[in-house]
Amino acid sequence: MFKSFRYADGVAPNVAALAFTLLGYPLGVAMLVAPHWAVNLLGVMLVSLTLVWSAYFIHEFAHQAIFKTPEANERWGTVMSWLNGSCYAAFADMRRKHMRHHVERADVITFDARGFLLKSPAWFRHTVLALEWAYFPAVEFLMRGFVVLLPFRDERKKAMRARIIGVAVVRTVAFGLLAWVSVKAVLLYFLAYLVFITVLRFADCFQHTYDAYPILDDQPIPADKVRDRVYEQANTYSNVVGVHSPVLNMLWLNFGFHNAHHEKPIQPWHRLPKLHRELYGDTHAQVVPVRQLLRSFHINRVKRVLAVDYGEVLGPENAGRADGFLGAVGVSFLTAV
Repeated sequence: MFKSFRYADGVAPNVAALAFTLLGYPLGVAMLVAPHWAVNLLGVMLVSLTLVWSAYFIHEFAHQAIFKTPEANERWGTVMSWLNGSCYAAFADMRRKHMRHHVERADVITFDARGFLLKSPAWFRHTVLALEWAYFPAVEFLMRGFVVLLPFRDERKKAMRARIIGVAVVRTVAFGLLAWVSVKAVLLYFLAYLVFITVLRFADCFQHTYDAYPILDDQPIPADKVRDRVYEQANTYSNVVGVHSPVLNMLWLNFGFHNAHHEKPIQPWHRLPKLHRELYGDTHAQVVPVRQLLRSFHINRVKRVLAVDYGEVLGPENAGRADGFLGAVGVSFLTAV
């Protein structure tokens, strides 16, 4: 098994992280059933963290950065998608969508949330905005609903119907059994899932100022500008807790070192902090620490939903404030059709 890993120095960290994810998830769910609230709280934290790691492992498997063969990466990516509920879409579809993000240097999105909301009845649009104001990730759930419903509305995607029904049955039965054991556990699981989605959407929110294009098929994006490596790095940001904060950056498997990831996409998660320091040193114009982005995430949580662009990142002369960086919404790599 160890010989199947792509990098020799990746065996130990990946075995440890994968074991933590696969064993920590059921342990966390079991802790949600416990009668003591302190144990429940730890369970919520553990389920949230393992869901986050399962998502970013999908990203690693999509880049084939863990195992040597595409087949092994796909198998493990599929396992992780079942863990976090992104299994309504096939791993191959998620990978294809994400690779377009790298190759075409744009946000090729599945669901145009802004366009959908602008065309929706006012009461529905205001309900979604009200939920977003209350920190409920309504747009993310709309995206997931779109993935589930599209095959039943678009004949081009009808081959996915059996998969959607099968996944829905399995997950409904699983949550039904959990509810039979403990309704409290189901409610706490939903809380953990909200934390998981919020962590992912925060990371996605501030990593690019790319143009976004809602495209369902393989149609190319418009050739309206030069999107070269210079453009890629200039419109990519590293939203790390701190360049030298190894434990906290591991909350999302070093995904914050995003400029380094885009410079060398097949470098695995455990190498990214070192790669970042080698490429950029301790200071880099594209590093926007999390502490600067929390205020923007808060004050722009409604505005960004209907904004036409992601706003501007303030320059070094305004260090410490990133209020104008509205950020993206609805660009998750876990949704594809």
